[in-house]
Order: sequence, then structure tokens, then C-alpha cells
Amino acid sequence: MNKKYVLVILTVFFSLNLSAQFTKYIVKFKDKNVDPFSINDPSKFLSQRAIERRIKQNISIDETDLPIVPAYIDSVRLSGNVIVLDQSKWLNQVCIETADSTALQKINNFSFVIKTQPVKRLAKRLVGRNDFVARDKLNEQINNTTSIVSAVAGNNYSYGYSYDQIHIHDGEYLHNKGFHGEGMLIAILDAGFYHYKTLPAFDSINLQNRVIETHDFVDNEESVNEDDAHGMMCFSIIAANIPGQLIGSCPNANFLLYRSEDVFSESPVEEQYWIAAAERADSAGSDIITTSLGYNLFDNPVFNYSYSDMNGHTTMIAKAATLAAKKGIIVLAAAGNEGESEWHFISTPADADSILSVGAVDASGAPAAFSSYGPSSDARVKPDVASIGFGTAISSTTGTTVSGNGTSFATPNLAGLVTCLWQAFPDFTNMQIIKAVQKSGSIYDHPDNRIGYGIPDFKKAYDDLTRQRILKNAPTILGNKLIRVYPNPFKNNFTVLIKPEQTSTGIFKLFDAAGKLYFSKQISLRQGVIQLIDFDKMQPLQKGMYILKFTDGKNRESFKLMAD
Repeated sequence: MNKKYVLVILTVFFSLNLSAQFTKYIVKFKDKNVDPFSINDPSKFLSQRAIERRIKQNISIDETDLPIVPAYIDSVRLSGNVIVLDQSKWLNQVCIETADSTALQKINNFSFVIKTQPVKRLAKRLVGRNDFVARDKLNEQINNTTSIVSAVAGNNYSYGYSYDQIHIHDGEYLHNKGFHGEGMLIAILDAGFYHYKTLPAFDSINLQNRVIETHDFVDNEESVNEDDAHGMMCFSIIAANIPGQLIGSCPNANFLLYRSEDVFSESPVEEQYWIAAAERADSAGSDIITTSLGYNLFDNPVFNYSYSDMNGHTTMIAKAATLAAKKGIIVLAAAGNEGESEWHFISTPADADSILSVGAVDASGAPAAFSSYGPSSDARVKPDVASIGFGTAISSTTGTTVSGNGTSFATPNLAGLVTCLWQAFPDFTNMQIIKAVQKSGSIYDHPDNRIGYGIPDFKKAYDDLTRQRILKNAPTILGNKLIRVYPNPFKNNFTVLIKPEQTSTGIFKLFDAAGKLYFSKQISLRQGVIQLIDFDKMQPLQKGMYILKFTDGKNRESFKLMAD
């Protein structure tokens, strides 16, 4: 259908007895011209942690950070029988609840209002029932786990059931290096966190008071412990600590648990709840947002999206996810479970730009049939990467360990490991971390529409960022030296950092203590161009002392190295 005709139909539809059709609306404001807040005094509206995240990544505080003009909100609230539910400073809008058509007309006539638009119709109760029933809109499958995989000796954790989902990414490499999320803050935006306060998977989290804040944006209350179990299961994939049974991918992080999803209905107001939650996570200083929610079709088909809308800049929630990334947060979103359905493609906010959208694979690395297809409708690689979402180990509502299928479960698993990686490299920006994760993907050089750049390998990502860090700090590391060799002592491989004084061919030779030539390597050097040269394809060395000699035709250097 021609989009012009669609707009006409929508205009007519929305003008017909709105107060009888809808209960919740977005009110979009024009400006922040009379805002009493100032970007020069961000402590009035951002936590110190949020300010420091921006400073560290050289991100300017701008108008989108400013709160909505309080007088505008007051005018809306006082316009009639209106309740202001929540707000979005990023999109400069509030969500209201009202059945007062006169108030709506008054609000639309305010000079500072661009428009109002409905986002939720009146709820309909099922015949013969006095309560609502949650639909299977999250579309995950839970199974009984039948066998435990033993953790490999030498790991810091006895992973139990969790081993496959950690090992497929070489995630134990990060854990064994001491990165488990300490000091990092992860926000989980989901449908509820049923009984997380008492389930054994979260004993460590609760004893150490590492749930920093909870909030229910659907019911406008603080508690999320009595709501849907979907978020709790996702939480367990990141945070569980039951040795030999269930170990999360980032078990020592701190957490914000936010409920933004109403499982009893599907309407655009849930996008607004999500946006309010994401902004709260930003203001609190969150490093990571992980969300296993997605939107495409709604209870009222007038709101439905088409695949063409999955372009990263059409839906409210995609706009907000992209803005979160611009604030220096790493956002991870589930690609969706529509791979075998008529819809077929990713849902929003997985289409957002500058985030990691996550598809699902099984333990062998094969794409799960249900995992939604990319690309985004504007032809960007989507999903970006993939993790185990078929047979993922999770906590059940009774505390036993079960397995589940869904991109919802692939996403938090990857989110935890991304958090550990960023913990190891806090001097890098969110986009640098995202790029390193993508580059470590199993099919980075030929991405597809099922798993994007593939299954990330966090040892590769770690090594890549290590090299970037060395190059970034090369002038300090080298000082007035031509060459530095590290590590020393080394195990089977070492690296040379060099800033050549002339364009030439450099020759490196490695001798054992008796003077026997073990290795020779020629490298093209360019004057003043800092290079990292890896000696990583050597045969295993006997322990002991070795001599590395270098010449470029002008300079000669000699280094004593110890093989450990």
C-alpha cells in the first residue's frame, strides 16, 4: 500500500473517538529552550559514574542529556484527568495515561507540543476470566538438562552445565586472567526477575548486595521479584554462581534490574518503558545494557512494523538504543526467534546502529533454526554476532538447572563476556570493544545473515586489544629505545615493538645459549612507522636463555630472553 494512503488511514483512525480506543499516549515536545538545567552542570541530572563514562570516552554532554522542561510536564499533568507515567529526555517526550479527550485536545494545542500519539489501546479481558493471561510472546523453550559437562582442569571455575556456552567463546581465558566483572555495572531490561532474591543461582549476588537498583516501569514500582521469570533466567546466565553446576559469564559484576516488558500485551508503550529504563541505566552510570526483548507485531495491527522499518532509525526503541551507544554504553539486543515464522527477520531494537545484535547457535556452532535472519532493512550486517542460544544452561523457577532455547539466552551469555573484556580494557571506548568482538568472530571476513560476523573468540579479542594498547602507548613504552621485546620471560612466543630509524629490511635471529641459530626472520621496515612483530609460529622451546639479535644494516641490537 502507498505510504501516503497509510498515513491518511492512520490519521482518520486515530481521530475516531480516541478516548474510547486508547489509554496511553506519547506527548512529543518541541524543544528544551527554557530548561532550568545546563549541560555545564551535569551533576544535577547525571551520576558521577555516568559523567566519568562520558569523560573517559571523550563524549560531550549535549541537549539530549538535559531533562525535559519541568513546566512542560506540569502543563500536561494539569491539563485534565491525566497521569504522567514516565518520560524520555533523549526523545523529549512523556508517556501519559488518560481517557480525557478534552485534556488531549488541550495538550495538542500547547505551543510547545509537536504531537500526541496513542501507544496502547484499552485492554480486553478474556471471556470468563477476571485476570489476564501472559501470552507466549517471548517465544522461548525451556527443557530439562540431562547431563553435566565437567569443567576443564586449570580453570578458575568449575562450570558444570555452563561449560559449553563459556568455552565456545574461549570465555574461560578471560576468567582465568581474573576478569569476572568486578566493578562493572550491567543493566538488564526484561519482563521480570521472578524470585531472584531467593533462588540459589543468585546467592552470591544477594549476599554481596550487588543488585544496585531495581525498578518496574510497567507498574511504576520498585520491586521486580514477583514478575515474569524470563528476566530471571537471562540474569542467571550472566550472574549465577553454583560451582560444578551453573556459572554465569560475568558472575562478579553489579546489576541494575529493570522491568520494561508487559507479558500480558504487546503495544508500543513497552518501547517507551524500555527507553525510560535505558535512560535510567545511563544516568546511573551503567556500562552495559543487555535486553532480550524485541518488537515487530502488536495486539493492535495498526501499530505493526514492517521489515522496512527495521532500519535502525524508525522505531522509538531503536533510536533510543543508538542514543545509548552514543552515551558510551555497550548495548546488546536479542535478534529474535522468528527465523521459522512468516516474519522471518530481526525485530527492533536489534536493528539499531552501533550495538551488538545477537543470534543463536548450538554448542557445535550451527545456527539455530529459530534465530531471526538479517540483514537490517538498510543492508547492515545483522545480527552482529552469535552465542549459544540452543541448549543454554539457565536457572529454573524452582532453582534447578535446566536448558533453554532462544536468542534471549544467547544475548546475556555474550553480554557477560563482553563486560569481562571491557573490564580488562577500561581505557578503550564502547565502540572499540564492539569492533574487537566483531573482528574476533568466526566468519568476520565473510559475514552472513544468520550469525553476522560469527561466534566471537574472546582470546582473539583480548590479544587484538592488547596489540592496540601497545601501539597506542608505544612512545611511552619505547622511550628512547629502538626496540622493546616482551614478555620476558616468555612461553613459546614473544613480540617485538620497534620504531625504525630508517626504511630497510630488518633481520631478526634467535640463538640458544650455546650459539646455535634457532630462528631467522626478515621484516620490511619503514622509517618512523611503529610496528609490532610477532614471533608466534615457532616450535616449542626448551626452558633456558636465548639471544635475539637484530640488524637493519645500520643498527645492531642484542637481547637476552628467558623461555619459561
